[in-house]
Formats: sequence, C-alpha cells, structure tokens
Amino acid sequence: MIKENQKYFNRLHVVIDAAVIYCSFCLSYYLRFEFPLTSIIFPQVGYWRELWQYQGILLVLIPVYLILYARFNLYKPKRYQNRSIEYRNLAKANTCAILFLLLYVVFLEIPHVSKSLILLFYAVSMMTTLAERICIRSFLQRTRRKGYNLKHIIIIGFSTAAEAYIDRIKANPQWGYMIHGIFDDNLNENFQYKNIYCIGQIKDIETFLQKSSMDEVAITLSLKEYHKLESIVNLCEKSGVHTKFIPDYYKFIPTNPVTEDLVGLPVINIRNVPLTNTVNKFIKRAIDLVGSIVCIILFSPVMLVVAILVKKSSPGPIIFCQERVGLHNKPFKMYKFRSMGVQSASKEKTAWTTHNDPRVTPVGRIIRKTSIDELPQLFNVLKGDMSLIGPRPERPLFVEKFKEEIPRYMIKHQVRPGMTGWAQVCGFRGDTSIEGRIEHDIFYIENWTLTFDIKILFLTVFKGFVNKNAY
Repeated sequence: MIKENQKYFNRLHVVIDAAVIYCSFCLSYYLRFEFPLTSIIFPQVGYWRELWQYQGILLVLIPVYLILYARFNLYKPKRYQNRSIEYRNLAKANTCAILFLLLYVVFLEIPHVSKSLILLFYAVSMMTTLAERICIRSFLQRTRRKGYNLKHIIIIGFSTAAEAYIDRIKANPQWGYMIHGIFDDNLNENFQYKNIYCIGQIKDIETFLQKSSMDEVAITLSLKEYHKLESIVNLCEKSGVHTKFIPDYYKFIPTNPVTEDLVGLPVINIRNVPLTNTVNKFIKRAIDLVGSIVCIILFSPVMLVVAILVKKSSPGPIIFCQERVGLHNKPFKMYKFRSMGVQSASKEKTAWTTHNDPRVTPVGRIIRKTSIDELPQLFNVLKGDMSLIGPRPERPLFVEKFKEEIPRYMIKHQVRPGMTGWAQVCGFRGDTSIEGRIEHDIFYIENWTLTFDIKILFLTVFKGFVNKNAY
C-alpha cells in the first residue's frame, strides 16, 4: 500500500514542481517588466515584451528542471531524509537548470530573452521551490503524526542495532513508522522493548509475511547470528517485501560510508574524513589564513585593551601558553590571554577548571565568560597549528586518559583542532559530557562541508561566545 502511495505522491510532486516553476517564471516576468519599483532599476529598452514569447523556452526548461530534480534525488521518500541535504541538492539542481537556460539562449541566439529576467527567475525559483518543499515536508510530518500514511515494518533479530533503530523511530513519530513486532530465536513471547513485543521466531517469518501486508523488514541481527543473514534476506526477497539491514557494528562505520568496488567485492571504509581530500584541505586552509588575518586586524583594539587589563589584574605574563594535542597527535603550544593567577606547572597540567574556580582572576572571569581569552588562538590558526572551526584540542594528560576510556576519542586528531566547533555551539563546552562532545566532533569530521563551517561560525557569533559552561 505504501508503495502505491509513494508512486502517486511522486507523480503529484512532479506536477506541483512543474506548476511552481512555471508560476515562478510568470512572477519573475511581472517583477521585471511590470512591477513599478523594478521598472526603475531595469528600465525598458524600447519595446514591450509579451509573456507568450517565453512559452517555447518554458516547454524546454520545465522538463530540464524535473529531470535534474530526479537526478539530484529530490523525489526520494522524505520520511527521514536529511533536510539540509535535500535543500543543498535543490540549490544544485536549480543552478544547473539556470546554467542550461543561459547556454540555451546564447547558443540558439534567441533575441528577445532578457538576461536580467533569467537572473531574477533564478532567485525567485530558488525561493519558491524551497518554500514548496518546506510546506510539503511539514504537511507530510503532520499527517504521519496523526497516524496516516504509515509504513508498516517488522524487525528480525534483537541486538544493540535493534534498540538504536527502535529508539530513533519512537523519538521521530513524523517518520510514520509502525513496528508490528520482533522475530528472534532467543526471545520468549513475553519479551518487549519499549512496547515492541517478540511475535515469533525466525522460522515464522515466511508465514507472517504471506498473511500480512508489511512495507518493510529491518534485519538487526546480533553479530553472533550473522550466519543466518543470507537465508533471511532470501526469504524476505522471496516474499517481495523491501528489506533493510542495520548492522550491529553500526558504531564503527560512518553515517555516510565510503565504499570501494574491489572487482565486485564491496569494501566499506571504516572512517570517511572529507578533510583528507587535497582540494578540501586547500580550501579550508585558505579560509583559515584569510579569516585569521581579518580577525586579527578587527580585534586588535580589543586584544590591546585586554592585554593591559590582564597585566594590571595580577602579576605574571599576559599570554598563557599551554601544550595541547593537535593534528596527527602532534603537540603544540596554544595561546590564550592569562585568566588565572600564576601556578605551578604540575598543578596547571592536572587541574580541570571548575565553576567558581578560585584560581580565576576577576578580569579572567569576564574574558573567559565572553571567550575573549581565546582570541590569541588566531595566531595559532595563522601558524597552522589550529583551524577557525574544528574539534577543541585537549591537554596531553587528558588525551591519554580519554583515549583509554572513550571509544573513538582519537579520531578527532585526524583534522586540525579549532577555536570553535560543532560540539561547542551545541552546548558541549567546559565541564560537560566528554562522550557527547566526541560524538559531535566525529559527526563534524565525517560530515564536513564548507557550508557546515559557515553554519558553525554563525552559531558561534550568535550563541557561542557567551556560554553558561564557560568559567
């Protein structure tokens, strides 16, 4: 049933997209040639253009848009599709379509087409198609929350992967999943996990699928039962139901795994780090250099005032240098404005800053709370020890401690440490959960994009400088 619904919805979505693109062009035409304000900015050039002259172009352009939308996976089910990925793909598709239009007009030498109209159409179509998708997503989520258009599924095998799968489905009712039960040879009929009950053993699956109308099967076998996987997959595919596999080792592979084809043998890379790519590294380093120089110039008056206040607040150096662990586990000296009284090297290496720490000076309390004490790290960025955005670096003693206690902790050293990062703007700063911080750091490392860095930068500006956990 859900397959039929998806098919009809996709057809309707294509029609809606076509209508939105056509209306966007008409609106762009009105704004360009008939709206009073734009007629001042874009004066007429001697003759009145009629909208009907563009109909032939639209007959070509609209199918191109729809083909590109399909090519960029914009008609995939939206139950749990990442919205940032969808919107990024939408921007790519719209950009490719407008480039096609420009080339089409230039090569066919169509005289009556206004280049300013094309650029205006690009902006309008981007906004309208984005708004359309936001509305559709919102409508579908509300519908599923009310119990309509549900996807009916069963789970085969109970493991940590099954628990994680059920947890996420329960936490996201807008996905519209209804779990009918679990099939597992090692559970009794009274077993339940978050009101999802064991309804049979693996030998009962075929009969159940023949008598029911399931949309999907989620195979979540534990590692010790992987020898059953092939027979279960064959059984599910024979029943014609869509089958998914959630590996019990999901914590060891990235959310967007990179696979290689080794002459027909799929090879999954355990860790995908976009910043190991030469082009990505060059782009990020170039932005770090330009950004650090600009920020040093802009904040130089602030740094001068803080330097004077720190010097007058207590005896000792203005700049505090502390050893941290950076890229490829190499130590470096990280700079900060001194916010504490001078203390012994042994105490400084082992002590963790706590709330109302008596070692912090009055001036230090202010500059720590506002993150001004971090400004000298701009010179670390300029030197190449750090990046503007990245996981925060830690002291060697704590690195040695955490790498034994926290799985995957050392992954953060595959990229340059940052002045701010995804964990910090999400609230993991100061004396907060190390596990939560690492989870966010790994997500950043595996999903790095330039737009992700820009997002973190804006979040830092608006809510990251002053933080309740900064003391």
